[in-house]
Amino acid sequence: MDFKIIKSPSDGVVNMIQNRLPKSRIRVDLKYDSVGLLQGKLSEMLWAADIAEKAADVTVEEIMGICPQHIAMIAIMGDTFSVETAIGALKAAFNDALNEGF
Repeated sequence: MDFKIIKSPSDGVVNMIQNRLPKSRIRVDLKYDSVGLLQGKLSEMLWAADIAEKAADVTVEEIMGICPQHIAMIAIMGDTFSVETAIGALKAAFNDALNEGF
């Protein structure tokens, strides 16, 4: 999995995220302090979304795009502390899974 955090995303970044949300999920109120971006296998992204939503008060959305067939991306959105908490929980869970041989 590849992790990135954008603190105080610019309007242009927010527009790019909006444009990559599934049409049924487009939101006019999309404005968050931070956005965490994760890219990886679809199974990892589903697992990551579940962990992130349970770890912190964040919104998780699938980002549609030009990724290869078996690669997916999700955005974890919320206040900076919550996004950092969610990403920290994901990194810990990912490291635990690696250590356990998953």
